Amino acid sequence: MNAWEEKPSKLGRLAKGTILTAIAAGVLFPLYMVVLTSLSTQEAVARAGGLVTVPGELSLGAYRELFSGGVVSRAAMVSVGITVVGTLLSVTVTALAAYGLSRPGSVLHRPLLFLVLLTFLFSPGIIPKYLLVSSIGLIDSYWALILPGAVAAFNLVVMRAFFMSIPHEVMDSARIDGASEFTVLRRIVLPMSKGVTAVIAMLYAVGYWNNFFDAVLYLNDNAKWPLQMVLRQYVLQGQSMFVGQGGDTTIAGRALPPDLAIKMSIVVVALLPVLLVYPFVQKHFTKGVIIGAVKG
Repeated sequence: MNAWEEKPSKLGRLAKGTILTAIAAGVLFPLYMVVLTSLSTQEAVARAGGLVTVPGELSLGAYRELFSGGVVSRAAMVSVGITVVGTLLSVTVTALAAYGLSRPGSVLHRPLLFLVLLTFLFSPGIIPKYLLVSSIGLIDSYWALILPGAVAAFNLVVMRAFFMSIPHEVMDSARIDGASEFTVLRRIVLPMSKGVTAVIAMLYAVGYWNNFFDAVLYLNDNAKWPLQMVLRQYVLQGQSMFVGQGGDTTIAGRALPPDLAIKMSIVVVALLPVLLVYPFVQKHFTKGVIIGAVKG
């Protein structure tokens, strides 16, 4: 019997459980502190001297102030719009390009595939990329956050490999029945590629949602900032969202939540969409990536 086929011993199971528990605690405990701090009052934060680890007085004041101010609400809507539009565009273009490159007889198949693979080795750099975006008039435009990264070479190669693993007989039978290439892609290939398509969509969506560096480069108008820029400005750089120049900690006679709680609530709002969406895609994630990378 091979070593990997043997039943693990009690000591091995105990060690594995201990290690996995420690890893899970190391991942979940910081998230627990962030969420708890975002729900804490001024007294609880002051008593903890920073991030709160022991539950005390809880309040939703930080979230109320966060969304009543308008900055985070507007930034969240911008991020949602960019993520939805960008993901749809990227998945569509990637699927079309991957299908074309997966057909050996397609026009300029090898040169185009070589150009795609070349991007794994060479990057244009920040300055040429900025000059290109500026020359086509996308500065201070939402399209500057979508078009430069609309197609990722890795995602294209993974989807192409998956398309190549689909039996040619299935597509040939559709062509015999008079189906065009676009019909074959839409009615045959994509329905058989739900797993890898879900994975690619997830990768693109997370990339658009977390992207802030393009906003730093291309957006000059603060009103167009996505949520990650607000996170960077008010959390990482320590700027206060509500306290005025005089250091006043009240608005209209109402005491403000602790600044740390407001910052942590921004972190929670930025994390929440990914945490909610990922469980629905997780079942396709491993299968889609492994099949797309191994087959073909």
